[in-house]
Amino acid sequence: MTELATPLPSLAEENLRLQPLLAAITLEPPECDCITAVMLKILDGKCKMPPHEKVTMEALYRATKHLPGHHLGDDYHTFITPFLECDRSQIAEEKIMAIYEQRVLAETQISRPVMKKFKGRMRSEGVLPKKDKSTSEDD
Repeated sequence: MTELATPLPSLAEENLRLQPLLAAITLEPPECDCITAVMLKILDGKCKMPPHEKVTMEALYRATKHLPGHHLGDDYHTFITPFLECDRSQIAEEKIMAIYEQRVLAETQISRPVMKKFKGRMRSEGVLPKKDKSTSEDD
């Protein structure tokens, strides 16, 4: 018997799920930078997270973009905002390249250990699902 695929949660459903979790934790500015960088990676199509985790990360970005980052600020949010409301399959190639360039710039400002610690915390806090030991590393 074939297992049915679990439908992806909507952004609204993830937002509702995240509200009590986010109310219980304090995100530090470097973690806000990580959220912004992951959103850029989702937008440029290079994120290797499973689809349901991408929905979670987008909901997390939308819920926290007002919080201050350590290195990544309002200029990044102003850049990202138009892409949140459009059909992503219709984003022109030159816009994808601009997103890619912003993402690479953002990632140069976040050390790998900071990103790993952030993703680990999001898993331990229940924002993201815990990883199975046999599963490959996060994106």
